[in-house]
Amino acid sequence: MAFPVVLVFVLSIASLIIYFYDASNPHFQVETCVSWVQSPSQQIDLAFNIFFLIYFFIRFIASTDKIWFLLEVYSFVDYFTIPPSFVAIYLERNWLGLRFLRALRLMTVPDILQYLNVMKTSSSIRLAQLVSIFVSVSLTAAGFIHLLENSGDPFRNFENPQRITYWECIYFLLVTMSTVGYGDIYCKTTLARLFMVFFILGGLVSYLRHIVVCGYITFESVSHFLQDFLHEDREDVDVEVVFLHRVPPDLELEGLFKRHFTKVEFFQGTVMDSIDLTRVKIDDCDACLVLANKYSSDPDAEDAANIMRVISIKNYSSDIRVIVQLMQYHNKAYLLNIPSWDWRRGDDVICLAELKLGFIAQSCLAPGFSTMMANMFAMRSFKTSLNTSKWLNDYLRGAGMEMYTERFANCFYGMPFPDAADRLVVRNGSSIISVDPAWRSIPKFCLVVLSEWRIQTQLSKLCLGLQRRMSKFRFNVNTRLSSAFSDRRFRFGTNLELIAKDH
Repeated sequence: MAFPVVLVFVLSIASLIIYFYDASNPHFQVETCVSWVQSPSQQIDLAFNIFFLIYFFIRFIASTDKIWFLLEVYSFVDYFTIPPSFVAIYLERNWLGLRFLRALRLMTVPDILQYLNVMKTSSSIRLAQLVSIFVSVSLTAAGFIHLLENSGDPFRNFENPQRITYWECIYFLLVTMSTVGYGDIYCKTTLARLFMVFFILGGLVSYLRHIVVCGYITFESVSHFLQDFLHEDREDVDVEVVFLHRVPPDLELEGLFKRHFTKVEFFQGTVMDSIDLTRVKIDDCDACLVLANKYSSDPDAEDAANIMRVISIKNYSSDIRVIVQLMQYHNKAYLLNIPSWDWRRGDDVICLAELKLGFIAQSCLAPGFSTMMANMFAMRSFKTSLNTSKWLNDYLRGAGMEMYTERFANCFYGMPFPDAADRLVVRNGSSIISVDPAWRSIPKFCLVVLSEWRIQTQLSKLCLGLQRRMSKFRFNVNTRLSSAFSDRRFRFGTNLELIAKDH
């Protein structure tokens, strides 16, 4: 599996180098009347594109989700790079085209390095991902500017092109992104200017993410929420938290907001008013969280108030993902009467009584279950201390581990489950305890221990346990867990024993 991926990457980079050669030619023109027989670079690029075309059809036949395959980034790269090479043969004209899109293949560098066993730590992999994304996007954007500037505007009969090299476009792009903008090189065509406007706005908008928190807003509830949500173990903390409450914060709560002023905003209002929902831009948020008062003397009234908040939010915009806390289990049924409530779109309810009683029941079957789950659900940081006894250091280290869900990387495609589990244990210090298959014939989040089971799709999800600094956490606890992993690497040192869910 590693060889074809590496081969495609090498040929893509070779095709990109040919583009660099053509774009750097002193007598460069966007379009030339040269037959492919007389152009060695065009002949080599045609051979590469024939291979890419064959590889495209092989991947299409092997893909489990045809529509998703046709809409992925690398498929669009093939759409815009392969056909022009064949059209050029028919027209006997060589067009520089969109061959710079091959630079997007650089985003697969982290996967290639994992194939070659060069990278073994999560921090180095994450760094490689950031660098590869930055380089590939920069080279691609520079290619767009180079093409538009040297072609001119079509509504002006292509009479206003600017003679600019590809490397000058890279220089202009990097200087512009650094907010320096010397002004020695700038876009003259209207299309290139429009592209730069949307490119900059797209880069800004991609980082504008926020969630809205409403309901029971007090110092205690907010401090507990921020302590977990903004914990240092999370990598994905570039999300702004917006609190909406009808009562202004007291001095203690206001001080908490000021300590997290870079991540937290407070708006006075209520979700029952559409004007306040517009102020917090709830239709653009990633999710809306409705907190409950765990110490309410009237749990049913507290649940009724939160359900009314959910109804108001869903009436304002049915596409908003809502996560609501309820006190009583029987009140969950009222949410099903909301027409726009959809579990498939991420809407979820957290019933505090259900969780509490569920932990108690599981502790009766497996003593220590509730303690282990509570330790793994909580976000804690731990550093070894020489003044602490060894057993306490070991316990605190285990209590500082968490559960997360992550997508399979491309390097796991087609790999047997034991090999994937072994690789993650050895390299990342994490244990696979559950798999979320993309196909519906297998239950969601089933535990897999069969040696012949293989990872069938790149969209399958792993439930990773015992690892720090991953992304957001989501895990479903089955109602009955028994037996144990047979492999020695995945035995748990507690009374809780896990097996594969019955298919």
